[in-house]
Amino acid sequence: MFDVPLEDVTKEMRYKAKAVNFGIIYGQTAFGLSQALKIPYGEAASFIERYFERYPQVKTYIEETKSAMRETGIVTTLLGRRRDFSEGLMATTKQQREFTERAAFNMPLQGSAADVMKVAMIRMHEALKRDKLRTQLIIQVHDELVLEVFNAERDRVHELVQWAMALDQPLRVPLEIDISEGPTWMEV
Repeated sequence: MFDVPLEDVTKEMRYKAKAVNFGIIYGQTAFGLSQALKIPYGEAASFIERYFERYPQVKTYIEETKSAMRETGIVTTLLGRRRDFSEGLMATTKQQREFTERAAFNMPLQGSAADVMKVAMIRMHEALKRDKLRTQLIIQVHDELVLEVFNAERDRVHELVQWAMALDQPLRVPLEIDISEGPTWMEV
């Protein structure tokens, strides 16, 4: 985004880049990005334009997903969960139809992430039961699993988390799994 070496990226640059990245997958416009980042419209439009220049496959993905959705009304996640958008396609206002398009190209991304987490939770729960561990899966928060781990089980639970979260999933790149620990989730 800023054409600077990684070591020169500031916290503010990272914040803006993250806002652009997530804004694009949610279908945010230059106007919306300018409002969110409190920057001029032209600067926001430039960020989005540079993003698509650097990652043209994202633009292709968005257009292909919208096109397929217009043909069938349906989009699917990587694991095959389907969502029907045909009703939104027939909306009477342009804003409603545009919202449907944004939701349609976002759904496979967010939906696939949700699918991955559901599979990971099931795998983790079953592994804890199978190994007769006292560790408990407490909650899932976005892309995190929070567990209450007994010290004697710590090393085994680390192995199980790595295994459960890796999923043998259908992506061409491996999922990166970070494990953090602390006395409470808020302190991690």
